[in-house]
Amino acid sequence: MTAAEVSTARPPHAAADHPALPKAKVGILLANLGTPDGYDYWSMRRYLNEFLSDRRVVDLPRYLWQPLLQLVILTRRPFASGANYKSIWNHEANESPLLTITKDQVAALRAAATAQWGDRVMVDFCMRYGNPSTQSVVDRMVAAGCDRILFFPLYPQYAGPTTATANDQFFRALQNTKRQPASRTVAEYFERPGYIDALAASVERAYAGLAVRPDALVASYHGMPKRYLLEGDPYHCQCQKTSRLLRERLGWAPGQIITTFQSVFGREEWLKPYTVEHVAELARQGKKNIAVISPAFSADCIETLEEINGEIREAFLHAGGESFTYIPCLNDDPAHIGALMEVIGENLTGWV
Repeated sequence: MTAAEVSTARPPHAAADHPALPKAKVGILLANLGTPDGYDYWSMRRYLNEFLSDRRVVDLPRYLWQPLLQLVILTRRPFASGANYKSIWNHEANESPLLTITKDQVAALRAAATAQWGDRVMVDFCMRYGNPSTQSVVDRMVAAGCDRILFFPLYPQYAGPTTATANDQFFRALQNTKRQPASRTVAEYFERPGYIDALAASVERAYAGLAVRPDALVASYHGMPKRYLLEGDPYHCQCQKTSRLLRERLGWAPGQIITTFQSVFGREEWLKPYTVEHVAELARQGKKNIAVISPAFSADCIETLEEINGEIREAFLHAGGESFTYIPCLNDDPAHIGALMEVIGENLTGWV
């Protein structure tokens, strides 16, 4: 929204020479993890530096971590990560798939919100790392007249390195505003019926199009160090409950959905079982046909399009698997948009 598009008016009962102000509205700010601006070395280095410097992501002492990050990891990793991004890049729009899908989600949510609340709301999105930055979008919303902002991290399950760091960045952005808007943050929604129904429908659609029913459905969630669980992070428990609720909604017997964790980084023990190892073990056990779903991601991204559909697929096939089906994230599926709108509506109670 440009300055020219912001509706302004003189406040009621104000003096005749009072400057016009933007019409007050409620902002709905959706947040996702982030995206590099490109897959070249310097774009990837900037993005990885911001991501891996976040104390919520890597909580090692800075005097130990930063020399390793700056002198070793960021010297080499941008090349490998850039190649991975290049393999899935939306070359037509010159942006990552996550950015493309997030734009589609926001367009659908904006249309739904406008249909329900008219011009009283403004819907936009930001990225925790990369662009559009949280600060830039908060500034834009405040300039457009948002005196209240609902901040919605698009993570079904709560985790410190995802939900909490997104909230941290939102609160930091508010510190830099002269006139702070009232604010609310949206809690995790991993057990909401609408979300579980949307997941189940995506599984049913995928299975209906297969000639052979998979021997198992693997629910692969992004990983985190096991230590975080022991320190009180509820993520692991919420992932397990998501899998159970999905299984119950599908009417399947226990054991037909297997919960695993991906994206292991470093030498520390992470949540287990590791997806890449476990799918290979399934193949060796004789489960030759599997499907994989990613309930922790609201939109397809590098972790799903490249890691699951690339590295993890290859591990399964190399171990003797025959059929590997990746079930896409909910993305801008109407059932997903409907579930998100339910969450938004409840959290806007009293504001619209």
